[in-house]
Amino acid sequence: MAIDADANANLHEALGVEIGETIGHLREKALESIKDLPVGVTKDQYIEYKIHETLVEGEGFDLMTMGRPEGPGCYCYANHLIRKYSETIGTGYPYVVMDNEAGLEHLSRRTTNEVDQLLITSDPSQRGLRTVKRIMDICDELKLQIKRMGLVLNRVPLDDDADLGKGSNPLKDTIAELKIEWLGNIPDDPQIERFDLQGIPLIQLPADSGAFKAVEKTMDRIGI
Repeated sequence: MAIDADANANLHEALGVEIGETIGHLREKALESIKDLPVGVTKDQYIEYKIHETLVEGEGFDLMTMGRPEGPGCYCYANHLIRKYSETIGTGYPYVVMDNEAGLEHLSRRTTNEVDQLLITSDPSQRGLRTVKRIMDICDELKLQIKRMGLVLNRVPLDDDADLGKGSNPLKDTIAELKIEWLGNIPDDPQIERFDLQGIPLIQLPADSGAFKAVEKTMDRIGI
């Protein structure tokens, strides 16, 4: 199961599927329908049923999309639903992959909690790595249940085989100070730029793509 937990939903575009209803719309619909629930159906049962309806089936995956609430409402309720039902519905899948918004808010809301592998993605810059440190700190402060945490550097202008733990790359000392497991570099790939420009789903990247091969190596390091 893939979960797009970003209010600015765009994971479906990368996966090449269309979305209809999102979790963000459920609150309004639930409030409208709660008085007309069939006898014996609780609000929680109704919400779970409606969440199942939002799932989009792709080739080898199902997609759940948070989206945004209608009107001026905040995202707290949508985050709560993502957190609660990703745990219950997700038990039926071998893997649950969650794409979060950039930043720290999803951590403080505990949307990202009880995970086997947290991938922290950064560009190859000192500013990006300082953000990685803040993410690590807040995970520790909130005592989030994360079994394994690792760093992936994105859009790296280096050979995708380059290990920043070796050689004289200026970022290696900063990464060593972070004491975080390095899981790989994803190179600046012109094919991704072309796909984005033409609106082609990234899931269609060919096997000879530099980014595709780099992600494969990262998955090998994780053990997937």
